[in-house]
Amino acid sequence: MSIARTPEPPYYAVIFTSQLSEGDHIGYEAMGDKMVELAAEQEGFLGVESTRGTDGLGITVSYWASLEAIQAWKNHALHRVAQEKGKSTWYNQFGLRVAKVERENFMGL
Repeated sequence: MSIARTPEPPYYAVIFTSQLSEGDHIGYEAMGDKMVELAAEQEGFLGVESTRGTDGLGITVSYWASLEAIQAWKNHALHRVAQEKGKSTWYNQFGLRVAKVERENFMGL
């Protein structure tokens, strides 16, 4: 994965922070790949950046054109399935933050 190329602000960032639970993570990587693929098909999706450390701590930031696009993604049926699997099996703890991006500055893009 690389740095997302986003439009000029303003736009929104959804920051999902998670800690993997101990044990079985069967299907986790495939589901993550499917969610990125599916999100990219949604109206208002601008990009995603994701990383996970060897300690299981992960951060995924998805970028969206509007709060309405974020809400639609939250309620997408297959995304809801992934959310429930995360709650029941894959994550010890997780959190979500939504922020409005007002300014950006990059080098080398």
